[in-house]
Amino acid sequence: MCDPATLPDSSDARLTVVVLTYNRAAQVLDTLARLAALPDRIGIIVVDNASTDGTAERIAASFPFVDLVVAPVNLGAAGRNLGVARVKTEYVAFCDDDTWWSPGSLSHAVAIHDAAPRVAVLNARVVVGEHGKTDETCERMRESPLPNEGLPGPALIGFMAGACVFRTEAFRAAGGYEPKLFIGGEETLVSLDVLGAGHEIVYIDALVLHHHPSPLRDDALRRRLLARNAAWVAWLRLPLGEALHATRNALRVSRAERSLRRDLPRLIAGIAWALARRRVIPARVREMRRMVREDDARRASHAVPARRFRSTRTT
Repeated sequence: MCDPATLPDSSDARLTVVVLTYNRAAQVLDTLARLAALPDRIGIIVVDNASTDGTAERIAASFPFVDLVVAPVNLGAAGRNLGVARVKTEYVAFCDDDTWWSPGSLSHAVAIHDAAPRVAVLNARVVVGEHGKTDETCERMRESPLPNEGLPGPALIGFMAGACVFRTEAFRAAGGYEPKLFIGGEETLVSLDVLGAGHEIVYIDALVLHHHPSPLRDDALRRRLLARNAAWVAWLRLPLGEALHATRNALRVSRAERSLRRDLPRLIAGIAWALARRRVIPARVREMRRMVREDDARRASHAVPARRFRSTRTT
Protein backbone atom coordinates (compact mmCIF):
# COMPACT_ATOMS: atom_id res chain seq x y z
CA MET A 1 0.00 0.00 0.00
CA CYS A 2 1.05 3.59 -0.55
CA ASP A 3 2.26 6.02 2.08
CA PRO A 4 -0.99 7.09 3.79
CA ALA A 5 0.13 10.72 3.71
CA THR A 6 0.08 10.84 -0.09
CA LEU A 7 -2.41 10.02 -2.82
CA PRO A 8 -1.64 9.38 -6.49
CA ASP A 9 -2.41 12.40 -8.65
CA SER A 10 -6.17 12.87 -8.88
CA SER A 11 -6.20 16.26 -10.58
CA ASP A 12 -7.88 14.89 -13.70
CA ALA A 13 -10.03 12.28 -11.94
CA ARG A 14 -13.45 11.66 -13.46
CA LEU A 15 -14.71 9.58 -10.54
CA THR A 16 -14.91 10.17 -6.80
CA VAL A 17 -15.33 7.49 -4.15
CA VAL A 18 -17.64 8.37 -1.25
CA VAL A 19 -16.96 6.27 1.86
CA LEU A 20 -19.51 6.17 4.68
CA THR A 21 -18.37 5.30 8.19
CA TYR A 22 -19.64 5.20 11.75
CA ASN A 23 -17.64 4.14 14.81
CA ARG A 24 -15.30 1.82 12.92
CA ALA A 25 -12.07 3.80 13.01
CA ALA A 26 -9.67 0.91 12.48
CA GLN A 27 -11.68 -0.50 9.60
CA VAL A 28 -12.12 2.78 7.75
CA LEU A 29 -8.40 3.54 8.05
CA ASP A 30 -7.65 0.19 6.42
CA THR A 31 -10.20 0.89 3.68
CA LEU A 32 -8.71 4.32 2.99
CA ALA A 33 -5.19 2.88 2.75
CA ARG A 34 -6.45 0.39 0.16
CA LEU A 35 -8.26 3.07 -1.84
CA ALA A 36 -5.23 5.37 -1.76
CA ALA A 37 -3.09 2.55 -3.16
CA LEU A 38 -5.31 2.03 -6.22
CA PRO A 39 -3.80 2.78 -9.64
CA ASP A 40 -7.09 4.40 -10.68
CA ARG A 41 -7.27 8.21 -10.75
CA ILE A 42 -9.92 8.98 -8.16
CA GLY A 43 -10.94 11.50 -5.57
CA ILE A 44 -11.87 10.30 -2.10
CA ILE A 45 -14.52 11.76 0.19
CA VAL A 46 -15.26 10.28 3.61
CA VAL A 47 -18.48 10.98 5.48
CA ASP A 48 -18.18 10.34 9.20
CA ASN A 49 -21.69 9.82 10.54
CA ALA A 50 -21.02 11.60 13.86
CA SER A 51 -18.82 8.83 15.24
CA THR A 52 -17.94 8.88 18.93
CA ASP A 53 -14.74 6.79 18.72
CA GLY A 54 -12.41 9.44 17.31
CA THR A 55 -12.86 8.29 13.71
CA ALA A 56 -12.79 11.80 12.20
CA GLU A 57 -9.66 12.83 14.08
CA ARG A 58 -7.81 9.68 13.08
CA ILE A 59 -8.77 10.09 9.41
CA ALA A 60 -7.65 13.73 9.40
CA ALA A 61 -4.31 12.79 10.95
CA SER A 62 -3.57 9.77 8.74
CA PHE A 63 -5.09 10.88 5.42
CA PRO A 64 -4.88 14.68 5.14
CA PHE A 65 -5.56 14.53 1.38
CA VAL A 66 -9.03 13.01 1.94
CA ASP A 67 -12.03 15.34 1.80
CA LEU A 68 -13.54 14.68 5.22
CA VAL A 69 -17.18 15.51 5.96
CA VAL A 70 -18.42 15.17 9.53
CA ALA A 71 -22.19 14.83 9.82
CA PRO A 72 -23.82 16.78 12.68
CA VAL A 73 -25.71 13.61 13.72
CA ASN A 74 -25.84 10.02 12.54
CA LEU A 75 -27.87 10.31 9.32
CA GLY A 76 -27.72 6.65 8.38
CA ALA A 77 -27.59 6.06 4.63
CA ALA A 78 -28.45 9.71 3.97
CA GLY A 79 -24.96 10.57 5.16
CA ARG A 80 -23.87 9.64 1.65
CA ASN A 81 -25.80 12.66 0.37
CA LEU A 82 -23.36 14.94 2.22
CA GLY A 83 -20.51 13.30 0.36
CA VAL A 84 -22.16 13.57 -3.04
CA ALA A 85 -22.76 17.28 -2.39
CA ARG A 86 -18.95 17.67 -2.47
CA VAL A 87 -18.43 15.60 -5.63
CA LYS A 88 -17.16 17.49 -8.68
CA THR A 89 -16.66 14.53 -11.02
CA GLU A 90 -19.01 12.97 -13.57
CA TYR A 91 -19.20 9.70 -11.69
CA VAL A 92 -19.39 8.71 -8.04
CA ALA A 93 -18.65 5.30 -6.55
CA PHE A 94 -19.72 4.23 -3.09
CA CYS A 95 -18.23 1.93 -0.50
CA ASP A 96 -18.52 1.46 3.24
CA ASP A 97 -15.88 1.26 5.91
CA ASP A 98 -15.64 -2.52 5.59
CA THR A 99 -15.42 -2.60 1.78
CA TRP A 100 -12.93 -1.49 -0.88
CA TRP A 101 -12.64 -1.50 -4.67
CA SER A 102 -10.33 -3.81 -6.58
CA PRO A 103 -7.51 -2.24 -8.65
CA GLY A 104 -8.69 -1.18 -12.09
CA SER A 105 -12.40 -1.58 -11.38
CA LEU A 106 -13.14 2.12 -11.05
CA SER A 107 -11.30 3.02 -14.27
CA HIS A 108 -13.28 0.27 -16.00
CA ALA A 109 -16.49 1.70 -14.56
CA VAL A 110 -15.72 5.09 -16.10
CA ALA A 111 -15.17 3.47 -19.50
CA ILE A 112 -18.43 1.51 -19.26
CA HIS A 113 -20.42 4.59 -18.27
CA ASP A 114 -18.86 6.58 -21.13
CA ALA A 115 -19.97 3.94 -23.62
CA ALA A 116 -23.48 3.40 -22.18
CA PRO A 117 -25.34 6.71 -21.77
CA ARG A 118 -28.62 4.97 -20.86
CA VAL A 119 -27.07 3.48 -17.75
CA ALA A 120 -27.21 5.46 -14.52
CA VAL A 121 -25.93 2.82 -12.09
CA LEU A 122 -23.40 0.00 -12.31
CA ASN A 123 -23.54 -2.65 -9.59
CA ALA A 124 -20.25 -4.42 -8.88
CA ARG A 125 -19.58 -8.04 -8.00
CA VAL A 126 -19.07 -8.23 -4.25
CA VAL A 127 -16.57 -10.81 -3.01
CA VAL A 128 -16.85 -11.64 0.67
CA GLY A 129 -14.19 -12.48 3.22
CA GLU A 130 -10.68 -13.82 2.90
CA HIS A 131 -11.69 -16.48 0.36
CA GLY A 132 -13.48 -14.01 -1.94
CA LYS A 133 -16.75 -15.88 -2.31
CA THR A 134 -19.17 -14.00 -4.56
CA ASP A 135 -22.12 -12.58 -2.64
CA GLU A 136 -25.31 -14.54 -3.34
CA THR A 137 -27.17 -11.38 -4.33
CA CYS A 138 -24.60 -10.77 -7.07
CA GLU A 139 -24.95 -14.34 -8.28
CA ARG A 140 -28.66 -13.68 -8.67
CA MET A 141 -28.06 -10.34 -10.39
CA ARG A 142 -25.86 -12.13 -12.92
CA GLU A 143 -28.90 -14.22 -13.91
CA SER A 144 -31.41 -11.38 -14.15
CA PRO A 145 -34.42 -12.24 -16.35
CA LEU A 146 -34.80 -8.68 -17.64
CA PRO A 147 -34.10 -7.80 -21.30
CA ASN A 148 -30.68 -6.18 -21.68
CA GLU A 149 -30.37 -5.45 -25.38
CA GLY A 150 -27.88 -2.63 -25.92
CA LEU A 151 -26.73 -2.72 -22.30
CA PRO A 152 -23.23 -3.65 -21.04
CA GLY A 153 -24.56 -6.28 -18.63
CA PRO A 154 -27.67 -7.79 -17.03
CA ALA A 155 -30.42 -5.25 -16.37
CA LEU A 156 -31.55 -4.86 -12.76
CA ILE A 157 -34.38 -3.34 -10.73
CA GLY A 158 -32.14 -2.53 -7.78
CA PHE A 159 -28.56 -2.10 -6.65
CA MET A 160 -26.38 -2.46 -3.56
CA ALA A 161 -25.77 0.92 -1.88
CA GLY A 162 -22.17 0.20 -0.94
CA ALA A 163 -21.15 -1.50 -4.19
CA CYS A 164 -22.19 0.75 -7.05
CA VAL A 165 -21.02 3.49 -9.40
CA PHE A 166 -23.49 6.26 -10.30
CA ARG A 167 -23.65 9.04 -12.79
CA THR A 168 -23.41 11.89 -10.30
CA GLU A 169 -26.25 13.89 -11.84
CA ALA A 170 -28.55 10.86 -11.88
CA PHE A 171 -27.99 10.37 -8.14
CA ARG A 172 -28.73 14.02 -7.46
CA ALA A 173 -31.80 14.03 -9.72
CA ALA A 174 -33.19 11.07 -7.79
CA GLY A 175 -32.83 13.05 -4.58
CA GLY A 176 -30.25 10.80 -2.97
CA TYR A 177 -31.15 8.69 0.06
CA GLU A 178 -34.27 9.57 2.04
CA PRO A 179 -33.23 10.53 5.61
CA LYS A 180 -36.44 9.15 7.10
CA LEU A 181 -35.47 5.61 6.06
CA PHE A 182 -32.19 5.88 8.00
CA ILE A 183 -30.74 2.50 6.98
CA GLY A 184 -32.00 -0.82 5.67
CA GLY A 185 -33.17 -1.21 2.08
CA GLU A 186 -32.44 2.47 1.45
CA GLU A 187 -31.56 1.69 -2.18
CA THR A 188 -35.12 0.76 -3.13
CA LEU A 189 -36.58 4.25 -3.36
CA VAL A 190 -33.56 5.55 -5.28
CA SER A 191 -33.66 2.63 -7.72
CA LEU A 192 -37.38 3.09 -8.39
CA ASP A 193 -36.87 6.78 -9.11
CA VAL A 194 -33.81 6.15 -11.29
CA LEU A 195 -35.74 3.61 -13.37
CA GLY A 196 -38.81 5.82 -13.37
CA ALA A 197 -36.74 8.61 -14.92
CA GLY A 198 -35.92 6.29 -17.83
CA HIS A 199 -32.41 5.25 -16.81
CA GLU A 200 -31.03 1.73 -16.49
CA ILE A 201 -29.30 -0.15 -13.69
CA VAL A 202 -26.82 -2.82 -14.77
CA TYR A 203 -24.75 -5.55 -13.12
CA ILE A 204 -21.10 -5.73 -14.18
CA ASP A 205 -19.27 -8.89 -13.10
CA ALA A 206 -15.86 -7.41 -13.98
CA LEU A 207 -16.21 -4.63 -11.39
CA VAL A 208 -15.06 -6.07 -8.08
CA LEU A 209 -15.65 -4.82 -4.55
CA HIS A 210 -14.16 -6.61 -1.53
CA HIS A 211 -16.30 -6.93 1.60
CA HIS A 212 -15.05 -8.06 4.98
CA PRO A 213 -18.25 -7.71 7.04
CA SER A 214 -17.94 -6.05 10.40
CA PRO A 215 -19.14 -8.12 13.38
CA LEU A 216 -20.66 -4.93 14.82
CA ARG A 217 -24.23 -5.57 13.62
CA ASP A 218 -27.65 -5.75 15.26
CA ASP A 219 -29.43 -8.30 13.08
CA ALA A 220 -32.81 -8.06 14.85
CA LEU A 221 -32.91 -4.29 14.46
CA ARG A 222 -31.85 -4.58 10.84
CA ARG A 223 -34.70 -7.00 10.09
CA ARG A 224 -37.20 -4.58 11.62
CA LEU A 225 -35.82 -1.58 9.72
CA LEU A 226 -35.78 -3.50 6.43
CA ALA A 227 -39.42 -4.51 6.81
CA ARG A 228 -40.56 -1.07 7.99
CA ASN A 229 -38.72 0.73 5.19
CA ALA A 230 -40.09 -1.67 2.60
CA ALA A 231 -43.60 -0.75 3.74
CA TRP A 232 -42.90 2.97 3.64
CA VAL A 233 -41.32 2.78 0.18
CA ALA A 234 -44.24 0.68 -1.06
CA TRP A 235 -46.69 3.39 0.04
CA LEU A 236 -44.47 6.01 -1.60
CA ARG A 237 -44.13 4.32 -5.02
CA LEU A 238 -45.79 0.92 -5.47
CA PRO A 239 -49.34 -0.19 -6.38
CA LEU A 240 -51.84 -0.64 -3.55
CA GLY A 241 -51.63 -4.43 -3.45
CA GLU A 242 -47.85 -4.36 -2.98
CA ALA A 243 -48.13 -1.65 -0.34
CA LEU A 244 -50.62 -3.72 1.67
CA HIS A 245 -48.44 -6.82 1.34
CA ALA A 246 -45.35 -4.94 2.54
CA THR A 247 -47.30 -3.53 5.49
CA ARG A 248 -48.47 -6.99 6.55
CA ASN A 249 -44.89 -8.21 6.36
CA ALA A 250 -43.66 -5.33 8.53
CA LEU A 251 -46.26 -6.22 11.15
CA ARG A 252 -45.27 -9.89 10.99
CA VAL A 253 -41.59 -9.06 11.54
CA SER A 254 -42.38 -6.77 14.47
CA ARG A 255 -44.46 -9.51 16.09
CA ALA A 256 -41.70 -12.05 15.56
CA GLU A 257 -39.18 -9.67 17.17
CA ARG A 258 -41.63 -8.88 20.00
CA SER A 259 -41.47 -5.17 19.21
CA LEU A 260 -44.94 -4.54 17.76
CA ARG A 261 -46.04 -2.15 20.51
CA ARG A 262 -42.91 -0.06 19.96
CA ASP A 263 -42.89 -0.27 16.15
CA LEU A 264 -46.56 0.16 15.28
CA PRO A 265 -46.99 3.91 16.03
CA ARG A 266 -43.90 4.76 13.98
CA LEU A 267 -44.99 2.48 11.13
CA ILE A 268 -48.42 4.17 10.97
CA ALA A 269 -46.93 7.65 11.14
CA GLY A 270 -44.54 6.76 8.34
CA ILE A 271 -47.36 5.47 6.15
CA ALA A 272 -49.20 8.76 6.60
CA TRP A 273 -46.01 10.61 5.65
CA ALA A 274 -45.61 8.39 2.58
CA LEU A 275 -49.20 8.83 1.42
CA ALA A 276 -48.72 12.60 1.31
CA ARG A 277 -45.79 12.03 -1.07
CA ARG A 278 -47.15 9.06 -3.02
CA ARG A 279 -46.22 8.82 -6.70
CA VAL A 280 -46.71 5.38 -8.26
CA ILE A 281 -43.95 4.17 -10.56
CA PRO A 282 -44.61 4.07 -14.32
CA ALA A 283 -45.82 0.98 -16.16
CA ARG A 284 -42.34 0.15 -17.51
CA VAL A 285 -40.94 -0.22 -14.00
CA ARG A 286 -43.98 -2.16 -12.78
CA GLU A 287 -43.46 -4.61 -15.65
CA MET A 288 -39.77 -5.00 -14.80
CA ARG A 289 -40.69 -5.79 -11.20
CA ARG A 290 -43.33 -8.29 -12.34
CA MET A 291 -40.78 -10.15 -14.46
CA VAL A 292 -38.32 -10.37 -11.57
CA ARG A 293 -41.07 -11.42 -9.14
CA GLU A 294 -42.20 -14.24 -11.42
CA ASP A 295 -38.63 -15.39 -11.99
CA ASP A 296 -38.02 -15.36 -8.24
CA ALA A 297 -41.11 -17.53 -7.70
CA ARG A 298 -40.01 -19.98 -10.38
CA ARG A 299 -36.52 -20.28 -8.91
CA ALA A 300 -37.81 -20.59 -5.35
CA SER A 301 -40.03 -23.50 -6.38
CA HIS A 302 -36.96 -25.37 -7.67
CA ALA A 303 -34.54 -24.34 -4.92
CA VAL A 304 -32.84 -26.89 -2.68
CA PRO A 305 -34.71 -26.66 0.65
CA ALA A 306 -31.52 -26.42 2.71
CA ARG A 307 -30.40 -23.31 0.85
CA ARG A 308 -32.58 -20.24 1.22
CA PHE A 309 -33.32 -18.60 -2.13
CA ARG A 310 -31.88 -15.11 -2.51
CA SER A 311 -33.84 -12.59 -4.55
CA THR A 312 -32.57 -9.33 -5.99
CA ARG A 313 -35.90 -7.68 -5.23
CA THR A 314 -35.59 -4.99 -2.57
CA THR A 315 -39.25 -4.91 -1.56
